[in-house]
Formats: sequence, C-alpha cells, structure tokens
Amino acid sequence: MTPLRHHRIAPVDGRSRPLVAILDYGIGNLHSAQKGFEHAGADARLTADLGLIRAADGVVLPGVGAFAPCMAALGRTGLDEAALQAVQSGRPFMGICVGMQVLFAGSDEAPGVSGLGVFDRIVRWIPGPVKRPQMQWNVLQRYCEHPMLDDLDDPIWAYFVHSLAPEMGDGDDVVATCDYGGPVVAAVARDNVWAAQFHPEKSSRVGLRILANFVSAANAAPAAIG
Repeated sequence: MTPLRHHRIAPVDGRSRPLVAILDYGIGNLHSAQKGFEHAGADARLTADLGLIRAADGVVLPGVGAFAPCMAALGRTGLDEAALQAVQSGRPFMGICVGMQVLFAGSDEAPGVSGLGVFDRIVRWIPGPVKRPQMQWNVLQRYCEHPMLDDLDDPIWAYFVHSLAPEMGDGDDVVATCDYGGPVVAAVARDNVWAAQFHPEKSSRVGLRILANFVSAANAAPAAIG
C-alpha cells in the first residue's frame, strides 16, 4: 500500500495549517478540543483512522473522567499503540487532562491498571485538606522555560477540573505547577511530548495561546509520512 502523505493546507494568509489528529476513542472533551485547535490555526481532525494519525503533523490525546475507563477505551480501539507510535515518531504530541495522566505509569485512582508509561512516575490523589476535585481557575507557576508557555505574561490563569496529579519526581519534566494546598503538577514535557493537567480549550486567551504554540511546533515539524 502506498504510504499516505499529508500535504499541509495553505489558508489565504499564506501560513500553512498543520494536520493535528485528535484521538477519538470515545472518551474526552473531543469536540471542544477540536474547536480549540481549529481556532489556534490547525486542520484539526477527530479520528481513529490509523493512517490519518500516522500522517498527522501533531497528535493530541484528550481525556475526561477516570484513568481506568480511559485506558480500557484506548486498548479497545487500538489507539493506545497509535499514541505510543506517535510519541516515538518524534512528532509533537499533547495529552490533556486525563489524556495527560494516562501518559504516566499508573494512577492511585486505578491500582493495578498500567498507563502508557511515557513518564515513569505515578499519578497521585491531590494531598492535604483541600476540596477534590479542584474545579476552578488557578495560576500556572512556571517551573522552567518551555515553548508551551511562550508569549504568555504572568500571571497565567488556566482552568482545572481534577482530583489527581502526577508526582513531582525530580522535576526534570515539570513545566508548570499550581498552588492547591501546596505545589501541584500542572504541565509536563519531554522532547516532543507536551501534557497539561488543566484544560487549554477552556482557558480562554491563555489556553488558545498554548494550543497555538503546539500548532506552531507541529507546523515546524517535517511533513509526516505514514
């Protein structure tokens, strides 16, 4: 079979629109994520088509709800392997909310259920005498400089809905934290993989800028060939 080559779409302003595949495994903020990436300048597609995912310039794994159902749905659709292949390809990849959490080795929420293991730490319940879930706007505190937060002035407000967050570990992968009874991991990154515990697609101007930064990274990546 001839490999699928994606030709980027050139809008009227002359800039190309990279193809961003949003993994459609039946769970997640799918349509809001798609609309967010479209507003950020991508040719965003909800898809479970493996050829289209391989051809995409960037891949997004959204998610809401609980760790175990998300992992079960990814396995049932075969998109767990597609996600790992996209990560390993070096193309820009982004996990959002539970889509971030499943990139880790496991979660306190689902003992015995393995995550994708892109990051080798565990997702833990938010500690301390705080209300769970955190369901509010909160300020992102930069942990390191990273393109995810380019062109954003402090304070950076983002919208959160979650009861768990990844362990801090040694901090090498942490991009931002928020203060919720103590420091809570809000964003991580390693090489081509970005992940946000908050919802960029619900975070107004800040979220749109973060999505646009990802689209820029996808646009700068070599054109994908499946």
